[in-house]
Amino acid sequence: MRAALGEGFPGLRGAGQEKGWEAEGRAGALDRWLLARLAKALAGVPIRLALWDGTERLAAPEPPVARVRFRNRRALFSVLRDPEFAFGEAYASGNLAVEGDLVAALVGIDRVVDAPRRGGRRRPRPRNHGLGAARENVHHHYNLGNDFYRLWLDEEMLYTCAYFPSPDDSLEVAQRAKMDHVCRKLGLKPGDRVVEAGCGWGALALHMARAYGATVTAFNISREQIQHARRRAEEDGLSHRVEFREDDYRAIRGRFDAFVSVGMVEHVGLENYRTLGEVIDRSLEPERGRGLLHFIGRNRPAPLNAWIERRIFPGAYPPSLTEVVDGVLSPFDFSVLDVENLRLHYARTLEHWRRRLEAAAETVAAHFGVPFLRAWRLYLAGSEAAFRSGSMQLFQIAFARGVTNEIPWTRAHLYTEPIP
Repeated sequence: MRAALGEGFPGLRGAGQEKGWEAEGRAGALDRWLLARLAKALAGVPIRLALWDGTERLAAPEPPVARVRFRNRRALFSVLRDPEFAFGEAYASGNLAVEGDLVAALVGIDRVVDAPRRGGRRRPRPRNHGLGAARENVHHHYNLGNDFYRLWLDEEMLYTCAYFPSPDDSLEVAQRAKMDHVCRKLGLKPGDRVVEAGCGWGALALHMARAYGATVTAFNISREQIQHARRRAEEDGLSHRVEFREDDYRAIRGRFDAFVSVGMVEHVGLENYRTLGEVIDRSLEPERGRGLLHFIGRNRPAPLNAWIERRIFPGAYPPSLTEVVDGVLSPFDFSVLDVENLRLHYARTLEHWRRRLEAAAETVAAHFGVPFLRAWRLYLAGSEAAFRSGSMQLFQIAFARGVTNEIPWTRAHLYTEPIP
């Protein structure tokens, strides 16, 4: 593991040790007025707002699920001035605490904050998604060290939404089910040539080769992930069937029977959707090529939470279904065969990840610092809340060449055919 917090959280090192509340003094009339304004803005959210001197306000008449405590005046002012970004900064630094059910509190807040988005169209902030910027964004998030992710992901190191045939399934069972769900949607059979864009630590590529007899070429620009994937391929005796390339999706060449991307569309950038479509078009067989895109999205266009984008996922954007279909698939006459929304499956996945992170909290804090731990706790809890509140979606789109008639007659194969 990396032994330092790193440059992702400038100014937070050493803060947030939670040794007690600052001696800010008694809250003044302005502080109490601002607290009342905040409670009014969050009307209906079942939380209790508290200042550093114990002054409290309820945002809703029903019993609160949590108490949000401001440690000092600076935290209160910053959250009122820029709530979307400053809430995360104050929480990560320890200048704001949430006592009680963090996820339930964030669900309520998210529904209030997200309501204006449902009535209008907010375009994403312009971002650079060129190759250099893409590598920097990947390094910021994925190159924290494999040991960090191993603490709280499943044994296959899958960092995307799982699929729970039963809500009570373990994370390991659900992630295996997700891989089979994807492979069934692709209609994989022995001998198929598959290209995967953004392969993570390689679990899906190896599964497609091992369980379905496919030959896979997988692309990823994270060096640590690719090195891990290559070691796994050698250990499993699959190096002759799976090739892991440390390269960008735009470098994909050759012809394949199937194209798959799980969790990469969010990082492509709207301005590159046509480029992604061109890559898919030139990669797939002209008559029977098919594919699947699995991505976090929204019902309506809106930018990612400003704090998550800056501190956790730089350059990310969760697109609407329309943006992906119109930008990636329709220009190249791909037919959409199936669309599935796994929103609640992702909420359950994040719940598992969050609990595993909490179980490893002491280890994470020792290696990265308390602010890093608090930031990742908030990121996972906030993401879970976003999927539970409905402000985020998880889409799977299965598609094929518009001219092909080699498509499933029903969806029965997704649920009744035995796994190879």
